[in-house]
Amino acid sequence: MRFDRRISVWTRIKRASLAFDAWLSASAFDSSEDLKGVWRRFTAFTDLFRARGATRVVLDLASEGVTLGLAGAFVMLGLAIPAFYETQEDWRRTDELAVTFLDRYGQEVGRRGIRHDDSVALDEIPEVVIKAALATEDRRFFTHWGIDPIGTARALVANSREGGVVQGGSTITQQLAKNLFLSNERTLDRKIKEAFLALWLEFQLSKNEILKLYLDRAYMGGGNFGVVAAADFYFGKPIGEVTLAEAAMLAGLFKAPSRYSPHVNLPAARARANDVLGAMVDAGFMSEGQVQIARRNPASAIDRGRETTPDYYLDWAFEQVRDMARDGRFGDHRVLLVKTPLDQAMQRRSELAVEDTLRQNGERYDVAQAAAVLMEPDGAVRAIVGGRDYGQSQFNRAAHARRQPGSSFKPFVYATALSYLPYRPDSTVVDRPICLGNWCPNNYNRSFAGAMPMITALARSINTIPVRLSVEIGEGNARRGRARIIETARAMGVETPLADTSSLPIGASEMTVLDMAAGYAVFANGGQRARPYAAVEVTTPDGEVLYVHDRDEPRPQVLSSRVVGDMNTMLVAVPERGTGRRAALDGIRSAGKTGTTNAYRDAWYAGYTGNFVTAVWFGNDDFTSTNRMTGGSLPAMAFKEIMSFAHRNVEIRPIPGLDGDGPAMAAVDPATTASVDPQVLALQRNTLSRRSFEVINGIGSLFETARAPRGFRESRAVPGAGLAQPAAAGGFTSVTR
Repeated sequence: MRFDRRISVWTRIKRASLAFDAWLSASAFDSSEDLKGVWRRFTAFTDLFRARGATRVVLDLASEGVTLGLAGAFVMLGLAIPAFYETQEDWRRTDELAVTFLDRYGQEVGRRGIRHDDSVALDEIPEVVIKAALATEDRRFFTHWGIDPIGTARALVANSREGGVVQGGSTITQQLAKNLFLSNERTLDRKIKEAFLALWLEFQLSKNEILKLYLDRAYMGGGNFGVVAAADFYFGKPIGEVTLAEAAMLAGLFKAPSRYSPHVNLPAARARANDVLGAMVDAGFMSEGQVQIARRNPASAIDRGRETTPDYYLDWAFEQVRDMARDGRFGDHRVLLVKTPLDQAMQRRSELAVEDTLRQNGERYDVAQAAAVLMEPDGAVRAIVGGRDYGQSQFNRAAHARRQPGSSFKPFVYATALSYLPYRPDSTVVDRPICLGNWCPNNYNRSFAGAMPMITALARSINTIPVRLSVEIGEGNARRGRARIIETARAMGVETPLADTSSLPIGASEMTVLDMAAGYAVFANGGQRARPYAAVEVTTPDGEVLYVHDRDEPRPQVLSSRVVGDMNTMLVAVPERGTGRRAALDGIRSAGKTGTTNAYRDAWYAGYTGNFVTAVWFGNDDFTSTNRMTGGSLPAMAFKEIMSFAHRNVEIRPIPGLDGDGPAMAAVDPATTASVDPQVLALQRNTLSRRSFEVINGIGSLFETARAPRGFRESRAVPGAGLAQPAAAGGFTSVTR
């Protein structure tokens, strides 16, 4: 028998594959047996360490603790990173500028810049001053690590017992972190940063260095920072000569400098100093016998004529000067004399107007804060009120708080419409339902009034019409229309970035009080950009002129005289017969606009004459709702008081575009406007009910190419919710005026 020795390639491949498969199977089997042997040996070894009973419970808890600790560490690292960004600059260095500010009459009103006198070493500061500060601010300062859980818990218990804030929980390190790196805004984000920065400071500095920096940089009232400057200001003596009674009075200023200033309220300052002496005894720093002499002989401050300083104004003015110095406006000069347009009488009257309004009506309206700006139409700021009490909070709400303006933003929309569209104050616009996507604005009274002149729409603060105008400005494209509105607002002086949302035309985007005043100043000065400014002239101490505002700052024309005249014709109707009647000035014609935001969180009134522009805001720092406060209530009342005082003994200048009271008054009365259709006049005199308007609008919509979406329904938002929020498909959202 013969075999063919010739074997095909395919056969060879199959045989090789079978051989490889057999080898692979055998290897896998052998490997699995080896691995089983290794695993048996490993488990036998680990059985030697097996824990049972209580030991196992402890180890399991420890393991879970490590896992949770690592997760928490990553979370804490994520929260800490933003805080550490604040330390990138040279935080030990105080600002190099030394600025002396003069008011518009040339009188010195304050200083800013290099004012922290750190030339006195810590061991030269009397022991009674240090003990008084520690007793009131941080008794456990030398034992904690920047954050004091025990002190915080004690403060929470004390505050809960008293039903209010009677004791703070922040350590001296936390307060220093806030002073060095952060603002005074009361937000959770700031508190988180403050805690991490306090820990960072504890690693960077010794306890004595932290205490020294705190004593040098704490605000002590009267524009003074640090105990060295405060000792000279209040007692006219160096810090080394301060007595126990005076040390207690200085320590009492840490809590609220303006409230416990001996120049403002000497009985309150002495009462607070007595509390400090008691705290020193409770902390074990002194005995009752040692403090008795100080109790019987309380400190008295030297007479400074009960002088006050416009600290909010000076802080903002210093920011402007500092920015100008960084831009190289003053060359290498760092010691400056700045003449400002500040009017101290108007400043004090503005502060008093805000405080009186809040004191008399704050509880009824559930509102605690306010801000105001008074300036000339060219941007010269005469007064700034950044809050009720600079000692309690140095956060300048007029310059830095971003709040929704509500309907007070609508003049920017109307000015844009008059610039891009063939509209005039007596042009007919129609108040009817409109939706942009799922968002549908509604009016204050949750009804629609039909056709009316533009002047009436603005005076009555109709909400649907600005939204319709934004679509028309964009030639059918609402986004393009809003972009043009934002462009106009920025040209008019709004420096805060405006968010492009559907509700922008009715004031959904945030802005500052200074922004509002700058924008309205364009109407008051004839259409020129009016950037708020605090430096009229800057010189060196020896008289060298470095900067003159009128010479060095251009004022571009941003609105035409026709648009300005039409806007002024419409805006004078607001205090005369619209939502701002409480702001009307006796015997002086003014223009303005109210604004109220969603759930009554913010209330505004911004207005002007030919002489001055004033913007006023009322609200709460934590954005909580007020008790139905509108822009036509407290803001309008404060505006009237501020402006009435400002116009005393001044020559009244006319509002641009208005030729005397007669024609202007006639222009704001639609009944005397011959160009308005009689049917329009009938509609504006009688507000249609919602159902009646829907019937009429249904007929009219047959002739329109773009029909409103079906299924309109009203949301259950609080009547007067100032800024419309997205509602369900086809839904309405209430807004206020």
